[in-house]
Amino acid sequence: MNLIQECIRYRAILLSVAMTIKNTIPEEMIASQVALALQEDVGQLDLTADLIPIKTQAIATIITREKAILSGQAWCNQVFQQLDPNITIEWFFSDGDRLDENDVLCKLTGSARTLLTGERTAMNFIQTLSATATHVNAYVEEISGLATDILDTRKTIPGLRLAQKYAVLCGGGVNHRIGLYDGILIKENHINAAGSIAAAVEHARQYHAGIDIEVEVENFTELKQALAAQADIILLDNFEPDDLIKAVELNQKQAKLEASGGINLNTVRAIAETGVDRISIGALTKDIKAVDLSMRFL
Repeated sequence: MNLIQECIRYRAILLSVAMTIKNTIPEEMIASQVALALQEDVGQLDLTADLIPIKTQAIATIITREKAILSGQAWCNQVFQQLDPNITIEWFFSDGDRLDENDVLCKLTGSARTLLTGERTAMNFIQTLSATATHVNAYVEEISGLATDILDTRKTIPGLRLAQKYAVLCGGGVNHRIGLYDGILIKENHINAAGSIAAAVEHARQYHAGIDIEVEVENFTELKQALAAQADIILLDNFEPDDLIKAVELNQKQAKLEASGGINLNTVRAIAETGVDRISIGALTKDIKAVDLSMRFL
């Protein structure tokens, strides 16, 4: 099975409401990401850990130094599984759980060499994915009580698209399309190349029947054209709140409306209160600050 086929399978799993977050992760994709990360960091040999006697055993814990939403357990587990299957990990929290400052996330037991070798790679995954989940959750909490979804975008760390999409779920957000292959989003350049919004939507229906068609618009003229073309979703790019309210009234629930463009924590609630169905925010996955973690040997 190639990468694209596996990604399509992953999206199908994500969309299955019967699945829990823990069961949405294709293990083979995690293994591939971890293998690449270990090769990048360890290469053929950890020269420093090689100084530790081979039979030395140790117990270590991973601690968070700040509040966060946990994400990335499977990646951490896979790091040590690939280095030494005899390492045992006892988790005290689950992905999606809220963490307080100085919480102990897990306890690791086994070869001291292996724990030292895998430390940075494991924590790189956890600190990045937890950062994503934490950032997403801040937006979700900000619009609490409103019937609007917070969506991610394709503005992800190269090579970690699926991992960050998973972290978005841990934070309470919703995945937009995973990649170019599983959703249609007609933007300005597509419209110019096709000739018009109507032509672009018609071509989309002709070539990709059964897939929701989303059109990005920048003004009310384009919004009316997208509605006339019967787009399934309309992305309102950089509309002011007053204009979003007008767009919702004009739409009359014909299409799902998505707001996007320059939205931050200070503005997201006002945007959600306009009545749009969803808000997509690139900052969820690209403007993140790694969670402060520490591994300590006991």
